[in-house]
Amino acid sequence: MNESPQTHFGFQSVSPEEKRHKVNAVFDSVASQYDRMNDLMSMGLHRLWKRWAVCVARIRPEHRVLDLAGGTGDLAKLMLPRLKSAEQLVLADLNSSMLNVGRNRLLDEGYHVPVVQCNAEYLPFASRSFDRVTIAFGLRNVVNKEQALSELVRVLKPGGEAYILEFSPVTHPLIQKTYDWYSFNILPRMGQWMTKDAASYQYLAESIRMHPEPGVLGDMMGAAGFDRIEWFSLTAGVVVLHRGIVY
Repeated sequence: MNESPQTHFGFQSVSPEEKRHKVNAVFDSVASQYDRMNDLMSMGLHRLWKRWAVCVARIRPEHRVLDLAGGTGDLAKLMLPRLKSAEQLVLADLNSSMLNVGRNRLLDEGYHVPVVQCNAEYLPFASRSFDRVTIAFGLRNVVNKEQALSELVRVLKPGGEAYILEFSPVTHPLIQKTYDWYSFNILPRMGQWMTKDAASYQYLAESIRMHPEPGVLGDMMGAAGFDRIEWFSLTAGVVVLHRGIVY
């Protein structure tokens, strides 16, 4: 698939390859403090969002699950007790620093899971090989979202489901003003304090504003081949969970 000559890295216009490089650098920088920053930035709400997403996913013991952009293993840790074996879940991420944190955390918990470093746009898995695919707070960092969504469809078995948990642009005027002030004034300062890297958290705030709104992402999922697409807004629309089924 031919790529557009330009894409977005936050509010910047960059080449696709430059975005991949910059996103990788962001997560190399923040990996060691990623979970502490998430707790601080969301006041712990990210744990409730992830727990709810796993409940909605209705994972059964016999399922095979792909956790894309699995990062530090938060979602995987919640899903693994629902499976018969840790080998039924694959933890995947583009960034090696994040993947190392996730793998080590799961090993400390007693889970030996398959770990794969890969790009969501070009998944190294056979077609129709997973019952569930999850991606939490990772899709907005993908260069070619349409290609990634098509890959999710390809690797899901008939009847399989994808769950995309992601921050969303807030549209309510009263909430939006407060949320924007917090995102662009407080988050970078937290990033500087915790990781000595304000720029990465400036990017993360900008990337949310460039992410498709729920209806637009739903249309993109339909175009990629998903059926019965629906989404659930959480915390006044700050976070949205999309679900799509493959037949």
